[in-house]
Amino acid sequence: MQDNHKTIRQMCAEFGVTPRTLRFYESKELLFPQRDGQHRLFSRRDQARLKLILRGKRFGFSLEEIRQLLNLYDRDDSELKQLRKTYDIACQRLADMERQRDELNEAIADLKHELAWGENILRNADLPEAAE
Repeated sequence: MQDNHKTIRQMCAEFGVTPRTLRFYESKELLFPQRDGQHRLFSRRDQARLKLILRGKRFGFSLEEIRQLLNLYDRDDSELKQLRKTYDIACQRLADMERQRDELNEAIADLKHELAWGENILRNADLPEAAE
């Protein structure tokens, strides 16, 4: 094995993924490990691609968006086209995340209000009735 190649076990340990995840990304043509019999050997390119895939997933990019960005790099080594596309997608993703956060904050505030109302009803129901 060449020094710059890693086994599936090494990839899993380094990136915190499972073998199943690596095979899935391979089946989706996001990674292209070399084969040595039944063994997969991941090149430095695969390692870099996996790092980008995991970062993209963390930011909520779809696998298709990630594939398109990785393919742009493969076609245009200047990286400028890829950077522009990544920037545009990232701006849209940030806007989506902020919208989701705002909706979640609103739902949390509504739920807190309803819980306060329910707590008040329950507290009043637990009070002993006034002595007659």
